[in-house]
Formats: sequence, C-alpha cells, structure tokens
Amino acid sequence: MSSGRIPVIAIYDIGKTNKKLFLFNEDYEVVYEKSVSLTETTDEDNYPCENLELLTTWIRTSFKEIAELDTFDIVAINFTSYGASFVHINSDGNPLTPLYNYLKPYPEELKKKFYGRYGGEIMFSMHTASPVLGSLNSGMQLYRLKYEQKAVFDQIACSLHLPQYISYLLTGKTCTDITSIGCHTNLWNFPQNNYHEWVYREGIINKLPPIFASDGVTAITQSGKKIKVGVGLHDSSAALIPYLSHFREPFILISTGTWSISFNPFNDTPLTVEELQQDCLCYMTYQRKPVKASRLFAGYEHEQQVKRLSAHFNKPADYYTKVQYNSQIITALEQQPDTPPKAPASVTVFPERNLETFNSYEEAYHQLMSDIMNSQITATGLVLKGSDVKRIFVDGGFGKNPLYMNLLAKAFPGVEVYAASIAQATALGAALAIHTHWNRKPIPADIIKLKYYNFIS
Repeated sequence: MSSGRIPVIAIYDIGKTNKKLFLFNEDYEVVYEKSVSLTETTDEDNYPCENLELLTTWIRTSFKEIAELDTFDIVAINFTSYGASFVHINSDGNPLTPLYNYLKPYPEELKKKFYGRYGGEIMFSMHTASPVLGSLNSGMQLYRLKYEQKAVFDQIACSLHLPQYISYLLTGKTCTDITSIGCHTNLWNFPQNNYHEWVYREGIINKLPPIFASDGVTAITQSGKKIKVGVGLHDSSAALIPYLSHFREPFILISTGTWSISFNPFNDTPLTVEELQQDCLCYMTYQRKPVKASRLFAGYEHEQQVKRLSAHFNKPADYYTKVQYNSQIITALEQQPDTPPKAPASVTVFPERNLETFNSYEEAYHQLMSDIMNSQITATGLVLKGSDVKRIFVDGGFGKNPLYMNLLAKAFPGVEVYAASIAQATALGAALAIHTHWNRKPIPADIIKLKYYNFIS
C-alpha cells in the first residue's frame, strides 16, 4: 500500500432520485462523497424509466475518478440500489431493453393468465411471501417479456437485478444475489427455500446466473492493484445490516420515509392470507434469513396532509417541525367521539376530517399524528406478534418527529422505543456486509446513535 494513503471501501448507493458514491474509512466514517441526479428517459410505451445509458456511464467514469485519487487506497467496492429492477443483457454483455420502471402498470390479462396457471393469487403469494404487486414483483417483468416480446426474451443471456448489474460493470462477472431475489420478486419459494416452480417451467431459470454469497467478494485488478468487489445488495436488506451486526436481542426496525416499513428479522412464522391482504411481505437478509415486514404509506400521507394544514392555518410548509408533543391535547382528542370513515386510497381517516373543527394548527397536527399512529400500531402489530421483541428502533424522518416517537412509546408500553440515526445506513450496510474481506479493525460500537423514548402520560 502506498505510504500515507487511507484504505477505504467505495460504495455505490443508487436511489430512484439520487445516485451516490461514498468512500468509508476503516472506522466507517464517510471521507468522500459524490452525488448526481440523472434525467429519466422513457421506454417503448413512453413510460418514464431510469436512463440506463447515463447510469452506466456515470458508474464507469466515477469509478475511474476515485481510482485515480492520491489520498485514498480503494481496497474494496460494494453496491446497493432499489429493487424490482432488471437489466437484461445479451451474449455480448449489452442491455437489450430499457430499465423498466417497477411502477409501470401490468397487463390485467397477462396477470390473470399467470396466477390462473400457477395456483391462484392467494396460494402463490403465500409461497413467494409477497402480495400481488404487478411490475413490483420483478419476476413478472420477465414473464411479460416472454409473452409480449418473445424475440427479445430469446436473446437474453442473463437477467441481472440492478445492484448485480452495477457489480457486473466493474467485474464482468454475472451473479444473482439472494437479497434481490428474496424481495417481493415472485421468483423465490420461501417455504422450500428455492426458486418457485414457475421459474423452471417458463425457462426463466436459464436467464438467472448462479447465486453468489451476499457477503462474498470477487477480485479485480485496477492499475496493477487488486480490489475486492461485492455482488451488491437490495437497499432494504442493506439498511438492516447495521442493526443486525449490533443487536442480538430481538428487535423491530421501523424504517420511515415515503413508506413506513416495519421489519422483524426475528419472526419466522409463515405469512397468513390476512397478513398478505394487509400488505405484509418478506424480505431476505444477506444471511439468507426471511424478514417479515409490513408496509404503510405513512410518509406520503404525512407529506400531503401537512400541505393541507399549512394552507388552512396559513403557516409555513415546515411549521410541523416546531410542534412539540402535548399529552393534554392528545387526551382531549381521545375523548372526542365520531371518527370519520377512511377513504379507500388513504392510510388514515385524517383526509376525511374537517379542519374547521380544530382550534389550532397544533391541535390538528396532533390529530394527524394520532391517526397515523393508529395505522402504524396495526401495521407494526402484524409483524410483532409471534416474536419476543424487546426493542423498536425508528430511523428516517419519523425518528426525528417527537409526536410520532412519543405516541409510539405510548402504543407499545412493554417495549423499549428508540429513535435511531445512522449516517448513510444503506451504504453503510453494504460496506458492513463484506467487512471481513477489507477491514482490519473491529466494527465500531458507536455507528448507531440512539435516543430512548419513555412514555410519560
């Protein structure tokens, strides 16, 4: 190693909006950061999608840039990105299709044909541990290609989920990763711990390269120097790794952003029909263990409703950040009868509430957060039962919200509730997955900052 150069791991963290590149030193401190937002393009149906050409170019050029930095010695690289997104390459290694958007509507007739052939929606969902989600079940994208674009399907040499495609760009090695396959793809049969029967029957198995260990590495040579390269991870599974590496006692992680996802890595009970109907599913840890999870579109609803509150009460858009938790307001709200019915598309009853009935922004905001918490209790309760959970960690936006945190502590009095903050949790998880291959030091004990919430009435 060159004198004075800092050994680092490079992590590509590819989100829908922002593409980030981090360098972590051996103490898992970010010592370099680069971010870019790439313009979307459209597929052959004029539906918006990631611009794969721009992304590919950025990965290659940014890697070349960091490889030439004098300050750092890059000893390893790993990748993480959003899931449910395939890159299909031909025998020359070139992409054959656009990077289809997982939100693209799925043809109803094709969906009926698929589930009709493979046991019906309920039974199939129980085997694959995922609700019926259309294109978000990424295996369905391959099924669609087979029946709508047979000529293209026949040319596919290899279908790679996005993290594995990015790894392939630097290694030239095609791999499948269990965290990508195990996240609502319809490809994996959880009870059998193998690909689902349909993957073999439809010839999809021939398009999927061998599964490579999520904590394994392959070596490349750059400028005469060996660099260890990971296979890449699905972002939700990567974000769990810092918690799994630190805490042995059973916990639930509520990861909050646009979605509030409750992850329970310590619940191995099979998904029931009722749980699937309430948007429960399973993810897979990098150690090939199922993680029961439930999803709630709470961050999105919060975002929409605070706009409504600021317009009605003539307050700034971020006024909610100044609202402190007030138990007296909560008690008074709880004593009011007549909760309105919930609109079909909403997470809570709050969009149906008449804002004229509230005396202040503060009172209305307490009601909004109470309504969100009522839905959160149900969603988290789905994955809590059947396991001996001692702690709930909350990361993301709601972890910084005192109303949310106090209401959560009130809702789960027998469980310790913490707001958790980790700098760049997803990227850090991807780095920790291959820790033993590149880092000479032990994992630091202080990478997760915790704030305890003890509910006081």
